[in-house]
Amino acid sequence: QVQLVESGGGLVQAGGSLRLSCAASGRTFSAYAMGWFRQAPGKEREFVVAINWNGNTLYSDPAKGRFTISRDNAQNTVYLQLNSLKPEDTAVYYCAAKPGFLSSWVTLYEYWGQGTQVTVSS
Repeated sequence: QVQLVESGGGLVQAGGSLRLSCAASGRTFSAYAMGWFRQAPGKEREFVVAINWNGNTLYSDPAKGRFTISRDNAQNTVYLQLNSLKPEDTAVYYCAAKPGFLSSWVTLYEYWGQGTQVTVSS
C-alpha cells in the first residue's frame, strides 16, 4: 500500500504560480512512477505529467513549458510547479503512483491521493 497526500492548491490569478506537493508513505517510494492528473467539473480526469524513479519525465501538451515535476526520493515527496496559470487550468489535481514505467494512462495508476483544488481566476 502507498498513501498519498497532496497539498499546495489554492486560488491564484491568471499568470500566477503554485507549487503542489504530494507526500507518500508506505512501500518503497523510489520504486514507483509518480503522476499528476487533474479533473475539471464535468470533465474526465486527464494526465498532466509523470516522473519515474530516476527523474525521467513525461509531459502532456498543456503542461509543456509551464509546469515542472520533480521528486525527492529521500523525502518521499513529488512536486508540481505550476507557472503561467490559466483559467482553464482550474481543476482538482491528483497525485498518483504506479509501479514501474512511466505512463499517461489513468487506469494504470494504482494509488491516488484525495486531490487538491487549484482555481485560477481571470
